[in-house]
Amino acid sequence: MVSTIVSIILAGMFTDNMVLSKFLGICPFLGVSKKVGTAVSMGAAVTLVMVLATAVTWPVCTYLLMPNFEYLQTVVFILIIAALVQLLEIIVKKFFKALYNAFGIYLSLITTNCAVLGITILNFTDGLNYVESLFNALGAGLGFTLAMFIFSGVRVRLESSKIPKSLQGLPITLIAAALVSLSFMGFAGIGG
Repeated sequence: MVSTIVSIILAGMFTDNMVLSKFLGICPFLGVSKKVGTAVSMGAAVTLVMVLATAVTWPVCTYLLMPNFEYLQTVVFILIIAALVQLLEIIVKKFFKALYNAFGIYLSLITTNCAVLGITILNFTDGLNYVESLFNALGAGLGFTLAMFIFSGVRVRLESSKIPKSLQGLPITLIAAALVSLSFMGFAGIGG
């Protein structure tokens, strides 16, 4: 059981990374990765929402929606995620005002972050039980945070680099994101 949990977490972080392998959650990846601290904080917030969303959506889907109302899965999951994000936003705004201001609109966008919705749906697609689903969400969140951290470091380096005028701004950001993604593709052969 422990080896299964460890492999689920490592797969979520590296081989099945939501941002760099599945290309989910690109909006905050590109939008909040200009500073390392903000990127890691956003990663932590997304990780928390992924785990909480999984903790709530798995039993709701398993015991209420399956098998007769499975077609409502996406709508119900989005509503649950939106409620969790609103709760998180209220807490961050009250207790971490500077962090709330640093996130700007991106904290609210966790509601529509396809990585959060993706992990809740993938847990069922992959046939994971409740405990495995929670650890899958944790691994996906840690992988999201790792991707944010690495990419924010790259973006900090880009700010002090001489970049040709035609590549400045979004073009070099997208090229850098592609290179970071390519580096994670090397993990694809691990684990069979």
